[in-house]
Amino acid sequence: MKAIDLNSDMGESFGAYKLGMDEEVIKHITSANIACGWHAGDPAVMDKTVKMAVDHGVGIGAHPGYPDLLGFGRRNMNCTLKDVRDYLVYQIGALEAFCKVHGTRLCHVKPHGALYLTAVENQEVARAVAGAIVGVNPDLFYVALAGKKGERMRKIGQEVGLKVVYEAFPDRAYTPEGNLLSRKLPGAVIKDPETVSKRALKMAKEGRVIAVDGTTIPLEAQTLCVHGDTPTAVDLVKSIRRILKENSVEVKPMAKFV
Repeated sequence: MKAIDLNSDMGESFGAYKLGMDEEVIKHITSANIACGWHAGDPAVMDKTVKMAVDHGVGIGAHPGYPDLLGFGRRNMNCTLKDVRDYLVYQIGALEAFCKVHGTRLCHVKPHGALYLTAVENQEVARAVAGAIVGVNPDLFYVALAGKKGERMRKIGQEVGLKVVYEAFPDRAYTPEGNLLSRKLPGAVIKDPETVSKRALKMAKEGRVIAVDGTTIPLEAQTLCVHGDTPTAVDLVKSIRRILKENSVEVKPMAKFV
């Protein structure tokens, strides 16, 4: 039986502001990427989300981003490589501390937003990210973009000794080059549960995704991401779990099969 992880970005509320439907989404996923207070989240939200993941048996990952609360970490920032490294060490370390408080361990690191996309394209940024992760804990998994566009992240992660997990996005449109379609363009985020679940099944069983121009892109995915701030997120994860089960694909945390 094939196996795949289903992850979601979580813990993105801040102070009095609530974002996402974490309490419902977490019932249907196997890994949570938890914001670390810089693009979203705060200490209280981090603590609550880690506890919630423990209660539901969900693997925990750090989701560090640029220091950009106003832009939700989706704006490019002209940071030095040392800045990038220090920002990640700080955020990963903070979430790892909350994991220790709750008697669990941090499993993986997935960069957020603009930092993730910059690491896809920029070798030196990818190296700074990987260096920060291995410096904090070399046993952490490094989540990188599946497909040809993610080769740079994967190669650098493996060079420093990290175990790399390949990620695909059934709720995001892909360009023919294998990039995620910019959120500034219509259709970049796919919200229909039936469409997203069919894309998830193709990714999990066939290792393929259909780009916006109709071409087929090969990708090897070990984890699928559903964005927790999408209005239909709960319906998306429910639909994905159902169609994967119906087609003999087991869903379980990445730590159990990678």
